Amino acid sequence: MNRGLFVLALALLGLVVASFASLDLHWSEFLGPQALGRMGTFAASFFPPETATPFLLKTARAALETLAMSLLGTALAALAGLVLALPASVQGGAVASVVHGAARLVLNALRSVPELVWASLLLISAGLGPLPGTLALALHTTGVLGRLLAETLENAPPAPAQMLRARGVGTVQVLLYATLPQVAPQWVAYSLYRWENNIRAAAVLGVVGAGGLGQMLSYHLSLFQMREACTVLLAMIGLVALVDALSAWVRRNHFA
Repeated sequence: MNRGLFVLALALLGLVVASFASLDLHWSEFLGPQALGRMGTFAASFFPPETATPFLLKTARAALETLAMSLLGTALAALAGLVLALPASVQGGAVASVVHGAARLVLNALRSVPELVWASLLLISAGLGPLPGTLALALHTTGVLGRLLAETLENAPPAPAQMLRARGVGTVQVLLYATLPQVAPQWVAYSLYRWENNIRAAAVLGVVGAGGLGQMLSYHLSLFQMREACTVLLAMIGLVALVDALSAWVRRNHFA
C-alpha cells in the first residue's frame, strides 16, 4: 500500500475514534426498551396513510411542484456551473491566475452555503412559494457542478486540443470541438446525479415555506396529522425513486 494512503487512512481512523470519544452519545438510552417502544408508537401513528381523493390530488400537485423546482434549479445550475467552470479551470499567466482564483472563490462560496440557508435568505425578497426554493437549489448546485466540471476540464486528455491548436484553430473552436465533447458525458452524469439530490433537497426546502411536498409535510406534522404526513412521505419516496430510475436509464443507454 502507498505510504501516503496508509497515513491518510490511519489519520481518518483516528478522527473517527476521536469523534466517538468527544461526543456525548447515549446509545443505551437510544436503544433502550422504553425509547424503542416510544418510537414504535410514534411510527404506528402514521398508518394507515390518508387516501381521500381530494388530498391525493393536492399531494400530486405538490409533487409536481417539487419535481419542477428540482428540475429547473438543476438546469439553471448546469448552465451557470459551466460558465463558472471555464475560468475556474484556466491555468496560465498572472491574469489567468487571478480569474482562476476568483472563479474558484465564487464556486466555493456558492456550495458552502446550504440550500436551506439560501432559501431562508431569498424568502425575504421573493416571498413564500417555489421561486426562492428553485433559486436556492440553483445557487448551491452551481457551486457543486461548477467545481466538478472544472476538475473534469482540467483532467481532460490534452491531445485533441493540441492537435487543433497545431493546425491554427482558435481557442473558442478548440473548446467547442475538442474539450467540451470529451467532458459532456461526465457533465450530464453529474447533473443527473445532482437532480436526484435536489429532489430530496426541494422536499426539505418546503419546511421554510418554499412550496412543494416539503411545505405540506411541515404543515401536517405541525398539526400532528400523521396520516396525511405519511401520504406526503410516500409521495416523496415515489418521486425520488422515479427520478433515480430515470437518471439511471439515461446514463445507461446514452452515456455508458
